[in-house]
Amino acid sequence: MQAQSPQNGSGHADDAPDRAAIASARRTLLAEKGGLDAMLAALENGLGAPFTASIDAIAAMTGRVIVTGMGKSGHVGRKLAATLASTGTAAYYVHPGEASHGDLGMIRSEDVIVALSWSGETSELSDLIAYSKRHGVTLIAVTSRADSTLARAANVALVLPRAPEACPNGLAPTTSTTMQLALGDALAVALLERRGFTAHDFRSFHPGGKLGAMLKTARDIMHTGERMPLIGQGETMDRALAIQSEKSLGCVVVIDAEGRLAGIVTDGDIRRHMADDLLGRRVEQVMTRNPMAIAPDMLLGEALEIMQNRKVSALIVAEADRPVGLVHVLDLLRAGIA
Repeated sequence: MQAQSPQNGSGHADDAPDRAAIASARRTLLAEKGGLDAMLAALENGLGAPFTASIDAIAAMTGRVIVTGMGKSGHVGRKLAATLASTGTAAYYVHPGEASHGDLGMIRSEDVIVALSWSGETSELSDLIAYSKRHGVTLIAVTSRADSTLARAANVALVLPRAPEACPNGLAPTTSTTMQLALGDALAVALLERRGFTAHDFRSFHPGGKLGAMLKTARDIMHTGERMPLIGQGETMDRALAIQSEKSLGCVVVIDAEGRLAGIVTDGDIRRHMADDLLGRRVEQVMTRNPMAIAPDMLLGEALEIMQNRKVSALIVAEADRPVGLVHVLDLLRAGIA
């Protein structure tokens, strides 16, 4: 026999949310928010100086950031290493257990180690700590105990304020890992800002997927040369319509005698000027003057936003007032971002 769905008074399945589950979620989120609030306060009262020292140490290094940690701290460490690497700071994760079995050879004196341990007493980190001392590798600790073995051995100790875990038993790492994760993001963002890391730099590390497509530029996909629907001032609309039909981009770009951008004729312009004499009119009588043009190095994500805000299907790409290309919304679809 199949289990019966609970019914409400109207005979329909009761789709009311589980209030106990929602209350539990609120407690968890509030507990983790409390940890973040405590960390924000600590930045103004003790945590700020070592945070700055950490940024200085990493920015000045000639090697790489080696991130390490056990258990949940290790999972956070892997995310930190990935975020650093994708934002211009060479980094990778080394498992402390594997480090004791040969992977210490991956660490060089010019590197910086970032070790995460909430208690600061993770036994698996002992060989890494000893190695950093023996070879003069800068060690940055992320922990909650200033008196811990890890904090005392570190060159810089980022001591996070202790905050209750969201787990009702106070055991499962929840608030603590959220705080570690947020601190790691703060380190990565501060470093990319210190280095002046731009969206164009970001693109070189993210060539794939929708994010990679968003970081391409108009130059990468624009129609140029013979694919451009160009017409000169003084030409008539019958010629403009022939060019529009041939190029299949839904518009014609109008240039003056010197090749400068003069206007654009769109489907909307044609509809607004529809009359028996339309085909005999000159294009400048129909075109939209001073159309918006974008630069060739504009990111496609920005171009898409402009198209959406202006409700247009194509953008002219220009340099020094001269059209050099055209980007159509279908090009953005093909690129995977629209």
